Amino acid sequence: MRCEPWSVRGLRRHPLLATVAFVVLLLVGFVAGCAIVVWRAAHHDDASEIERADAIVVLGAAQYDGEPSPVFAGRLDHAALLYEQGRAARVLVLGAGQPGDRSTEAEAGRVYLMDHGVPAEAIIPVPRGHTTFESLEAAVPVLHDGGMGSAFLVSDPWHNARVERMAGDLGIDGHASATWQSAATSQETRFEGYVRETFAYLYYRVFGG
Repeated sequence: MRCEPWSVRGLRRHPLLATVAFVVLLLVGFVAGCAIVVWRAAHHDDASEIERADAIVVLGAAQYDGEPSPVFAGRLDHAALLYEQGRAARVLVLGAGQPGDRSTEAEAGRVYLMDHGVPAEAIIPVPRGHTTFESLEAAVPVLHDGGMGSAFLVSDPWHNARVERMAGDLGIDGHASATWQSAATSQETRFEGYVRETFAYLYYRVFGG
């Protein structure tokens, strides 16, 4: 008589248990797949393959009374570098403000970019949106009205997969070009960023914006 592991015999005797185990394996596989997508996207800069786009779109982050946080400043510095390299003629800065703020993320970013050499006429603030999806959604009519269909998307590396997917869903030909300067620098905080973003990406895949 052929011997089988107890677990296999048990699953065959209990179809419900087998179904639950199968679903759990599917979920684990889906989460693992999302983690791989997030990690790969984080380590790929589309600007290394694409010379130009119609615009540079900077995802907002915290600002304090008009002063960009270190995370936001890192993104803005990267956008300024792309502009200086001639990668695009326009820079959109996204993000609304929090209740009680005297400035929005978009306005704080506009001032910062001007202070760092980007001409005022090249900067388009879009001071709407409290989430990544809302901000990108607000950018769509601005891009379309300006005849801009493609954009470099500037955020932190582990956001790349999600922002590219959101942009595509909104009809933007988006290419992630993240900055590591604004991202967490320690291995522990980077790991936390990947884990958090894996589940954020998974949530978006399942539930949308």
